[in-house]
Amino acid sequence: MRILAIGAHPDDLEIFAFGTLSAWAAMGAELVLAVASDGAKGGALPAGNLRKIRAAETTAALAALGEPRLLGFADGALRADAGLEGAVRDLVAELQPDLLLTHAPNDYHADHRALSAAASQAAGFSVPVLWMDTLNGTGFQPTHWVEVTPYWPAKEAAIRAHASQSPERFVQMANRQAAFRAGECNAPPDHWAEAFRYEPRFPFADIRALLPPAPPLRPVGRRDITAG
Repeated sequence: MRILAIGAHPDDLEIFAFGTLSAWAAMGAELVLAVASDGAKGGALPAGNLRKIRAAETTAALAALGEPRLLGFADGALRADAGLEGAVRDLVAELQPDLLLTHAPNDYHADHRALSAAASQAAGFSVPVLWMDTLNGTGFQPTHWVEVTPYWPAKEAAIRAHASQSPERFVQMANRQAAFRAGECNAPPDHWAEAFRYEPRFPFADIRALLPPAPPLRPVGRRDITAG
């Protein structure tokens, strides 16, 4: 099984899907990790310096999963145009993945939304597209959840590898969100889950066989009610 995961910025895959990517890797899946933009607007440093820093950070953060392909589009200027769509289409044609993972179409950042639209067009009839959770889960209705508790320390470390981005804020956000997503599944305490959304589109209907396991479920206890 081959998974193509594309984030808009150098830390997006780490924040939104590192646990699930790790679970896929543990299953033996081949991961191809791509980053659409150069991240050069993610701070106050000169763009040339920041571009190099962020490329190094994401390469280090994702090292355990593979070396990312840096597509090099301008940060803050992604558009669902022929250039971006063509770059994703070329990856799909080259790799022939079983699943394409990217941002949700209603996510908070314009670059995320542009990449989502371009990826959907580029996927065509070739590959199903799975959307990552949005920032803080705003406006997102999951269809699938993945158990990521065993990989959580590695995910926190991957986020922290992006030292230029004040990463503790994202570590805290990710912990809140993953605990909530696990709670949606009635998972036991101290579990974490990442959530995704899939909308079936011909010729792809059911992708459950492509996903890592969901969180374990706790049985709902029976409460006998005695009539008064």
